[in-house]
Amino acid sequence: MGREGEVVAELVPEFERTHPGIHVEVQTLPWSAAHEKLLTAFAGDSTPDLCQLGNTWIPEFVALGALKPLDAYAADSSTIQPGDYFPGIWATNLVEGQLYGVPWYVDTRLLFYRRDLLAQAGYETPPRSWAEWTAMLASIRQRNVAGQHGIVLPASEFEPLVALALQQDDALLRDGGRYGNFRSRGFARAFDFYLAMFRNGYAPPPAAAEASNIWNEFGRGQFVFYISGPWNIGEFQRRLPAELQRSWMTAPLPGPDGAGASIAGGSSLVIFRNARNPAAAWQFIEYLSRPDVQRRFHALTGDLPPRRSAWSEGGLADDVYARAFREQLERAKPAPQVPEWERIATEIRVLAERVVHGDLTIAQAASELDARTDRILEKRRWMLERKSLQ
Repeated sequence: MGREGEVVAELVPEFERTHPGIHVEVQTLPWSAAHEKLLTAFAGDSTPDLCQLGNTWIPEFVALGALKPLDAYAADSSTIQPGDYFPGIWATNLVEGQLYGVPWYVDTRLLFYRRDLLAQAGYETPPRSWAEWTAMLASIRQRNVAGQHGIVLPASEFEPLVALALQQDDALLRDGGRYGNFRSRGFARAFDFYLAMFRNGYAPPPAAAEASNIWNEFGRGQFVFYISGPWNIGEFQRRLPAELQRSWMTAPLPGPDGAGASIAGGSSLVIFRNARNPAAAWQFIEYLSRPDVQRRFHALTGDLPPRRSAWSEGGLADDVYARAFREQLERAKPAPQVPEWERIATEIRVLAERVVHGDLTIAQAASELDARTDRILEKRRWMLERKSLQ
């Protein structure tokens, strides 16, 4: 999909040269249409052998019976080494203990910050805990610089709140993913910390955040912290003027009592159950998973590799902006692995915005979120109940 679909074609010639008799045809899809096209292909029994799949889509395609289990392939492989992968990323490919994908590139969220503005507020290093982060935001607020906020939290982005929630001991879903668990103490703690950003004036109102150009506002010093993903390393390098390139940096996400967890995102490589050439498809997965090929892929796309060994040398090892991602990936956690997760995430975003606007309390939003989630998961409960009776 997207840019990755364009770039992977550049990696094919070397694979075909070293694997005589195997020819790879690459078909690119826009991300906006990929999900529907893949479902249509499955319904029409016209799926490809091998596919890039967002790792939050894997549980859905497993539930459909569309994907081939890969445990036996991985067990016999000298290339795929599960212990070399960041554990939270590897876990996104496991459904009920079975492997259905191999991580291709990874995504997580952490802090981008203006270290020059943080220094002006009296801090030389980024926060490592919620308490430190709150103190910094309060200091930035007290400086009362016109138009400046400590952090920007766009209403369209549910990931910051979910990342804070994943830092808690309480799971987002309970009873094996059958029901919502948003009335838990952990989610309430994360939600209150998130809401305090707006309540205390550390973050601008959501409408203002949506209207702003993040890169321009970051360069103008309108906010100090921004929670985002690895693609913005390249964006800030391209969009910010040369004189500001030493003024920003990345840092792992703070947690309640120290370094915190974040979301385990990215894309994986899967083989469809009806693949005509599964053995050849697996060989291509092994090739794309080699650390040297992953380093080349990173150089072409900026995508971060899921294997620790791929970070050990080359440009990635020397990239000061990527170092925080390397640390954060050790603490990445998968979102709930249910097919309905993306619908649930949308409800989190919608209800969080209503709380920020003062339409609901945290308790009311959590209760409503549980109710909506339970309705979304109704079919899942029915299917699991039927499965247990067989």
